[in-house]
Amino acid sequence: MSLCLASVGAQAAEPAKPDHSIKAPHYGDTLFYFFQDRPFPALTSLMVSQQFDRLPRHEDEAEVLRGGLLLGYGLHREAGEIFSRLIERGAEPAVRDRAWYYLAKIRYQRGSPAEADEALSHIEHALPGALEDERSLLAGQIRLTLGDAPGAAESLRALLARPPAPEIKPTPKGQPEPPKPGFFSRIGGWLVDAVTLNFWRTDEAPVSTAPAYARFNLGVALIRSGDVDGGRALLDELGRTPMYSEELRVLRDQANVALGFTALTQDDPEGAAKALERVRLQGLHSNKALLGFGWAAAAQKKPAEALVPWMELAGRDPSDAAVLEARIAVPYALAELGAYGQALTRYQEAIGAYDQEHKALDESIAAIRSGALVNGLTERNPAEDMGWFLPITQLPDMPHQGHLAPVMAGHDFQEAFKNYRDLNFLSHNLAEWQDKLGIYGDMLDQRRKAFTERLPQVRQRTAELSVDGLQRQRDALASEFEAADTAADGLAYANPAERAQQARLDSAQKLLAEGGDAVKAEVDADAVGERLRRLSGALTWQLAQSLPERRWSAEKSLRETDRQLAEAREHDAKLDAAQRTEPAKFDAFAVRLGELSERIKALQPRVAALTSEQQQALQDTAVQALQAQQERLVGYTNQARYAVAQLYDRATQKPGDPKPGEPKPSDDAQGGQRAKP
Repeated sequence: MSLCLASVGAQAAEPAKPDHSIKAPHYGDTLFYFFQDRPFPALTSLMVSQQFDRLPRHEDEAEVLRGGLLLGYGLHREAGEIFSRLIERGAEPAVRDRAWYYLAKIRYQRGSPAEADEALSHIEHALPGALEDERSLLAGQIRLTLGDAPGAAESLRALLARPPAPEIKPTPKGQPEPPKPGFFSRIGGWLVDAVTLNFWRTDEAPVSTAPAYARFNLGVALIRSGDVDGGRALLDELGRTPMYSEELRVLRDQANVALGFTALTQDDPEGAAKALERVRLQGLHSNKALLGFGWAAAAQKKPAEALVPWMELAGRDPSDAAVLEARIAVPYALAELGAYGQALTRYQEAIGAYDQEHKALDESIAAIRSGALVNGLTERNPAEDMGWFLPITQLPDMPHQGHLAPVMAGHDFQEAFKNYRDLNFLSHNLAEWQDKLGIYGDMLDQRRKAFTERLPQVRQRTAELSVDGLQRQRDALASEFEAADTAADGLAYANPAERAQQARLDSAQKLLAEGGDAVKAEVDADAVGERLRRLSGALTWQLAQSLPERRWSAEKSLRETDRQLAEAREHDAKLDAAQRTEPAKFDAFAVRLGELSERIKALQPRVAALTSEQQQALQDTAVQALQAQQERLVGYTNQARYAVAQLYDRATQKPGDPKPGEPKPSDDAQGGQRAKP
């Protein structure tokens, strides 16, 4: 008995599982579009359903979903108002906390760290699952962006102090893949660069990636706050850790690059070399690593060792600033080795390469300003909807596509292109609705014409039916039935066959009574009369026996007649009302269609102007990036020319003259000696 009671008590103590069933078909329609990664029809159908109160028992969920969809389009103010209303009317704390978290996340990516920090402050409870880790990671990133390195370190230490998120088993071969993550979960996944914060996403990691990013960011925060040794220790630990996914291998490489350049700034070339040699040769950060490794060797007075990575780097794509710097770093190392002839040749080759690259950049800038980049990206990467998660998979035909990679990798370009693509979608959507309104106008004209033509015909048929005449017939039948009930006359309910039988009996009896002696001479009048009397009695008895059943059937038929007569009157009333109101409805629809058409006509030039402005801003962003590359080329060219002049001076100087100073490579912030994590 005690065991049974304990079992019952345990079951009673278990919390009820949340009910995620869909109780409104229109809400299911919205979710269908949402999980098909079509946020625009999801949002519009949701707002229409809310307008007509079609979402019973899903009001709060629908509002959270609408707020999230609006956030996806950057409408922070509108989304904030939705979340505020949910808070004011007492939404569930879990719903409210998640809403504030998502709001903070998107505000941060939109470049509003202070507003994101304010949104995080509204979260009152721990978020479910891995969201709590991502919350701490986001808090650390925000504090770093705001310049509060100690605060960032505190948030990230809190993340690392918690146990790791539960493991997510990979899908075995032969089994269907799990569904793609929804809107909010796809916002996640972060990769924080040493200087800038970039967003990454991977679906292949079997465990939460937040602790790895937290270690990286914590190392950066400690270095910025003055604890260089502590930060370097964390980065070194991350740089040595085996990683199971490409995303985290990139993070490991970035940690080693950050550690290496930090060591260079601390005059520790040996430590820099140890960290940089762990970076993969073909990874995303390999160019910076090769450049830094060469500088570490040069700082140790080992120009021969510096020459090896710089030679490898100098042969790579010149669109990278590190490759451009390697072009003059190689002859610098050769000059250090005393190979002045080779150094002079390399400097001259570098000057020629810089001039050629400068012309190539001019061609790319001209193509960008002509619209080839933006139009090509739009044509080769069509979008059926608005939204954030629309990747660029095809590059346009450009004179030098290698110049596009550093341009398109920038957050400013990605954000500007997303806005441009959204404006294009809105332009096409307005054009489609303008066409649809024309179709609706034609449909309205056809319905108006059909109504005008058919109404007289319907009224004529209604008049021919004469509901009042049918009502009189019904009343007469009811009176007959009532009289038959009073007289207990079963013949009143007789069917046609029984009435015919009764008529034959009456006729035979009359003939027998009026026939006189002539009839009596031919038949046995008494026998025939008795037989007729019995037949008449049998028929009367049969009618009397079936009287209750026939009376019930007659009453049922009268009730059905009353119902049909009521429907006929209602139909007549609707016809009368339609005759009065339908023309007004047609006119109201026509006015509404006209207003919507005018509204679309007013919006189309505004959207077109904004699209043109956004395209120009997008092109300016790309051009500025390439012009910055040209400015670096000018600096490298000047350094190379100065180095050539020094080498010529060395060749023409007389014995005993002081030696001119050797040329030094650039301290470019993207890979030189002054680069910091």
